[in-house]
Amino acid sequence: MIYVICEPCIGVKDKSCQEVCPVDCIYEGEDQLYINPDECIGCSACAAVCPVEAIYDEDEVPEQWKHYIEKNRKFFEQ
Repeated sequence: MIYVICEPCIGVKDKSCQEVCPVDCIYEGEDQLYINPDECIGCSACAAVCPVEAIYDEDEVPEQWKHYIEKNRKFFEQ
């Protein structure tokens, strides 16, 4: 996994990140947006435009939001 969308996205789903993603790897879920780890190329364009600063490199996800790494993985296992 390259980038993960965390709690600040819940209920917001601004979609600026989808608009700038060059590989269209960001998908809408019921409560937030998710980045497909198999499609993401790690360009960081999404993180740069997120108005709520919800997108982090997997290695930099704040401790209180680490569970979003697994939540993101599970979304794409469906």
